[in-house]
Parts: sequence; structure tokens; C-alpha cells
Amino acid sequence: MLGALRRNPLRLIVLTLLPLTAVRVIDAQVKPEVKTSAGVVSGATSSDGFVSIYRGIPFAAPPVGALRWKAPHPAATWEGDRDATTFGARCMQGSLFADMIFRDTMSEDCLYLNVWSNARQPGQRLPVMVWIYGGGFQAGSASEPRQDGERLSRLGVVVVSFNYRLGVFGFMAHPSLTAESGTSSSGNYGLLDQVAALTWVQQNIGVFGGDPGNVTIFGESAGSFSVSALVASPMAKGLFHKAIGQSGSLLGEQTLPTAALSVAEKNGLVVQEKLFARSIEGMRQVSADDVLKTVLNTPSMAFSFSPSLDGQLLPRTANEIYAEGAQHKVPLLAGWNADEVRASATMSPQKPTMASFATLVRTQFGQNADAVLAVYPMKSDEDAINATADFNSDMFISHGTWRWIEAHRETSGAPVYRYLFRRVIPIAPENKPNGEPILAKDIGARHAGEIEYVFGALESVPKVTWEPGDRALSELMMRYWTNFARSGDPNGVGLPKWPRYTGDAKGPTVMELDVVSKAAPDKVRARYEALDAALAKKP
Repeated sequence: MLGALRRNPLRLIVLTLLPLTAVRVIDAQVKPEVKTSAGVVSGATSSDGFVSIYRGIPFAAPPVGALRWKAPHPAATWEGDRDATTFGARCMQGSLFADMIFRDTMSEDCLYLNVWSNARQPGQRLPVMVWIYGGGFQAGSASEPRQDGERLSRLGVVVVSFNYRLGVFGFMAHPSLTAESGTSSSGNYGLLDQVAALTWVQQNIGVFGGDPGNVTIFGESAGSFSVSALVASPMAKGLFHKAIGQSGSLLGEQTLPTAALSVAEKNGLVVQEKLFARSIEGMRQVSADDVLKTVLNTPSMAFSFSPSLDGQLLPRTANEIYAEGAQHKVPLLAGWNADEVRASATMSPQKPTMASFATLVRTQFGQNADAVLAVYPMKSDEDAINATADFNSDMFISHGTWRWIEAHRETSGAPVYRYLFRRVIPIAPENKPNGEPILAKDIGARHAGEIEYVFGALESVPKVTWEPGDRALSELMMRYWTNFARSGDPNGVGLPKWPRYTGDAKGPTVMELDVVSKAAPDKVRARYEALDAALAKKP
């Protein structure tokens, strides 16, 4: 480095005039270094030198061998500089979602995090945004390009992302694990990893220019389910101060029912049987690859592992905790996409009809179906396509997210902001081999489609010809999200006014995010109240 300074006197002057900072961003050729509680990490800088980037920092010990299916242990310390320029491995998972693109390898040794910071002065305390990825608690990684924190960090925040254990490795409970835990609990290791990552942030983010007293957690899908769980969990007290949820919550039991510990333990016994192991110790001796293959090759088990009522991280159901007002009273910004799973109707081989929709709802709600059918009005089979798309999206994720927003608004006393993402990604229609266009590209504002907008990472998504309106929407959402992280209020100079959510079905209290964004009345409240009533009557 000294040789480079001698060859560039101007750079030496800049170094002399600028005070040294914990995050030393001078230019892209200088590696920034910080000293964490475990040791020094040496990162990289963005191409223009304005953002320091640290990848693959261990926040917990590798959960392998005797530490498999245990709460995360502290990471070991190290001597000298640790290279932090490449992503750590993603956690064990199958290839489940085609839209996930990774920049890492896969390993059971996967508890690593990443930091993006543009802090410029010593002692600077920027707001911190900690991202939790989605993937149904079965897949995902912090290395996805559409979740890269560089662009977001340029708006004056420190962005952190991390990996957490998934599937059978992250959420398997077992009677023997419960007995050995010392807490009479087991499972939820993936959520415990999230608590460990947030604890690391509290202990270390200051040296990256972040403020440990101003941390916002945000996530999408399973990441949003996780945010709702962390807001409810006594174990996460004091680890964050604001929350953003994008499509999902544990308060909607239809998609990911939160099983009792005894039920979750039975799944663990099935895994033991499938592995032909005599004990937990024997299960830990089976290779991670073989454990994963066994689960993925057993259809009834492939999606069986998700958060459960372990009695520790989740002492009661999320619905009970929020109803009691026992959650953390933090500002909340949350919402969902207008067409979460529209493709389930529009791209179905069997086109929905009025009759098929009625059958779908009656299968779900039996004698309580009429009240639900009334809030999805239809006059023709063409209407049935939209009704089916809306109902499927509601049952999948939208209604549960609404429940969370309502419960937090009613019992926390904290500010709540609600959004509806309406932008239909401009994907060009594909053609059949004979040149005939495929019209079934009607997927709407689909599930997970907002992620690249939030991170300003539109170009990371292939096969999309982005329009100026998409870039403007992305810029708007980035500003709303970072403003909220800064102050608990998304509003700012030059931005469309985003009012607090009041639950009033007539007032404009929902921010509709699109090429033209505006606050609008809640158009679906009657739908979700009817679903609430019908679900309450189900046996």
C-alpha cells in the first residue's frame, strides 16, 4: 500500500486530510479493514470506492458434527487478517426455486454474514438494516444478486445479510434434542441463528459505522415470517428497533402452521427412522448430503420442517402473543404483492370456472363457504379466473400478512405503515416453436417480485427489459425503506405522502406501489374479515 501511495502523491494528500475511520473507504484498490470481536476482517470496496463490502464473516461456529441440531455457538477467534471478500457457503438445501441465483457453494458450515457500509467518518452511527431471505424455510442464501446490499447502503444505511439453517437442519425437533437442550426445547435452529446474527450486530456493527441502537430487520416471504416471529419472541428483545415485513407472517396458519413441539418431535423421529440411526449421536454421524437426500427423496417430509412452538423462542403461537400485546412494540412497515400466486390460476392447465371456484371454497370452508364466496364476486367464468387468483394469493400469504398488520396496529401502540406492491414486472411473452405467442404469461405482481426493487438490483434479474418507470419505482421504494429504517417513518422530501395505517376501510391508508404510487383506501378489508370469520369456525 505504501508503494501505491508513493506512486500517487495526490492519494497520499487525501489520506492525510481525511481522518482514519473504522470503515476506510478511499478507493477500490484499498482493502478496508475492521476489528470485530473475533478478529480483523479485510473486505473490498465498490468499483467507485464509496462502499466497503465485507462478505463471509462467521457470526457463529460451524453447526457441524456435535453442533448439528444445537443452538448456535460463538464463532472462534482468529489471528491476523481474515479475508472477507467472498460469500460464505449457503446452508444445505435442495434446488427448489428457479428464481434463486447463488454466488456461493453449499455446505453445512454456513453461518456467515455480509456487511455493506458507506460510513465516511470515525464514530459515525448510520441506521442498520438486517435482511432475512425467503425460501419457505427450505432454501435461500444471502449471496443472491437481487439481495445485494451495495445500492441500498449508498442511501446512508449499513446493510447486513446472513445465512440461517434451513429445512431438516434448521427446524427438526426430536425428543432427544429436547432432553439434551437444557431448555426443554428443540427445533427452530434457523430462528436461533437469526437471533445469533442480530446479537453479532449488536456487538460489532459499530466498527462498520452502524448504530446498534437503530437496527431494522426486514425480510421477504419466509424472511417476513421470520420478522413476525422475532417481533413476537422474548429472545429477540433489544436486538432491533424497527421491522419491515414483505409478504408473510406466522399469524396466517394456512401456509406454515406452527406445530406444537410434540408434533414437531414426531417428524424428527421419522427422520431418525429413515436414516436407520439408533440415536441422535448416530444421526449426527450421517453426512449432511445423505441427510438432505433422505429428506428430499421422501415427499411427505420435503416441506415438513418450519418454525414450531418450542417453548423458548416461540413460547406461544404468534396469534396469541400479538393478541396479548406481548410482542415488541416497534414501528412496523409491512404489506404484500397484488398477485402473489396469480399464476396458479392463469397458468393452470384447467382454466378456472365459476363452478370450480365454488368447489374450491366449499372444500376449504364447508358450510361456512357462502360468506367467503360473497366477498369474491363473479358474474362469469372470466371473473372466476381473477377470483381464483385472489383467493389463492389470500390463502397463501396475503391474509396472514394482513392479520399481522392488524394485530400489531391494535395492540402495540407503535406506528404501522401498510403497502400493496402492484407493479407487474415487464416480462416479454414467450413464443411456442411455431411462433404463436404464449398468452399465459399473466402472472401479475407476483410473489417475491418486489425484492429487486427494494435493493435497487433490477439488472440482476435476467430476461426482463426494465422500463424507466421500474427504475423510478425502485428508487422510491429504496427511499421509503431507508427513511423508515432511519426514523420509523417512510416519508421524506419529494416522496408521495404515505399515511399511517389506521384500519379505516374508507380513508387512504394503504400505499399502492407502482409506476405511479399513491395512498389509497383499503379495498380488501371485507374479504379478510370474512376469511377471519370462516377460519375461526373451522374445526
